[in-house]
Amino acid sequence: MSGPARQMKGRAARLARLMPSGPSTAARTPFVLLVVLLLSGGLIALLMLNSAINEGSFRLSELKKRTTELTDEEQALQHDVDGLSRPDALERRARELGMVPGGSPAFLGPDGKVRGLPDEATAEPIPEPPRKPVVTTSATAPAASRAPASPAPSATAVPTGVTPMGATPNPSTGPRTPAGQPPTSPGR
Repeated sequence: MSGPARQMKGRAARLARLMPSGPSTAARTPFVLLVVLLLSGGLIALLMLNSAINEGSFRLSELKKRTTELTDEEQALQHDVDGLSRPDALERRARELGMVPGGSPAFLGPDGKVRGLPDEATAEPIPEPPRKPVVTTSATAPAASRAPASPAPSATAVPTGVTPMGATPNPSTGPRTPAGQPPTSPGR
């Protein structure tokens, strides 16, 4: 062999020694498996995180809807409370319970003197709502239905110890208290 061919052969032999042929593929297999496992594990973790975020999003939208419903209910209840707290509504309900507006108050000073002249609470009578007359269009209606409706006397039960509006209390028929106890009246 000539010189340049021998040199080529020597170089090829040195290169073959530097690059292992058989054992190198066996050494790369665990590394490739590790990379594939890491990538697939990361992908599975990403999918689980995405599904958890979506579940949280659905829960958030349900809670927002419930909050809106509760806010609407709160506003409706507040509207009802405002309607029942108006002065005219409070007065009407108090009159239905038999309460009357108080008179002028009297005050006790620090020295025990009474200042002012207390007045008895009085109330003007409650106006009755107008009654609608019964109108029949049939000529064959019975005589009882053609007669105008007359208000029937109604018996109103008055609790013991409560004076109806416009009436003056009678001490002999007033509330009885056990002997030795003073009568109590709320608000005085």
